Amino acid sequence: MKILLVEDDKTIASGLEYSLQADGYETILCHNASLAKSVINERLADINLCLFDLSLPDGSGYELCQLVKQRGDKPVIFLTALDDEVNVVMGLDMGADDYITKPFRIRELISRIKSVLRRYNKQVQTHTRTIIEIDNVQINTLEGKVYKKGEEILLTALEYRLLLIFANHVGQVLTRNQLLERIWDVAGEFVNDNTLTVYIKRLREKLEDDHRHPTIIKTVRGMGYKVGD
Repeated sequence: MKILLVEDDKTIASGLEYSLQADGYETILCHNASLAKSVINERLADINLCLFDLSLPDGSGYELCQLVKQRGDKPVIFLTALDDEVNVVMGLDMGADDYITKPFRIRELISRIKSVLRRYNKQVQTHTRTIIEIDNVQINTLEGKVYKKGEEILLTALEYRLLLIFANHVGQVLTRNQLLERIWDVAGEFVNDNTLTVYIKRLREKLEDDHRHPTIIKTVRGMGYKVGD
């Protein structure tokens, strides 16, 4: 589980990062809104939960929450010294999943994080589709099979995993680094940048009507790949 932690107080941030990592979480730490926005824009797909301080030197947790909810449905918890009702309600109205008022005990924060993640994962599982359709391709996630125009397409474990990543992020540009992080060591194989290129090519050859002019797995020049609009 990877947590984006945005806290401008370096002493508090260091303590939180240590405690979260000790509890088994990976952390991405930002001390200002500017850096946090870059991380959200480039790596949100890798993040499981966001912890945002409300008051930042160059912005606020509100605008970061807004950006997260625009770019993907990831849970957000606010860290705030502002315990008045107006600020709390404003944060929740913007889509935040919870808030915790400073000073707080680390065990309470960990408990809130686990509660929000449980709730979020339950919602995701409830809405998980067993049949995913992309153009004329159908993915049956229960059977682990892929069909094109009704005919089964045989994919390797890594090809199937790569296709599922795209299918679960329709309309979203995924960078090569994001794809590599997700498929690394699937089926015991090491995947490097060149190998990823080969697997993208293989998928296109199997799924596209014309793999030289792909319409399913599209290249976004200078950024990565995208499936769907």
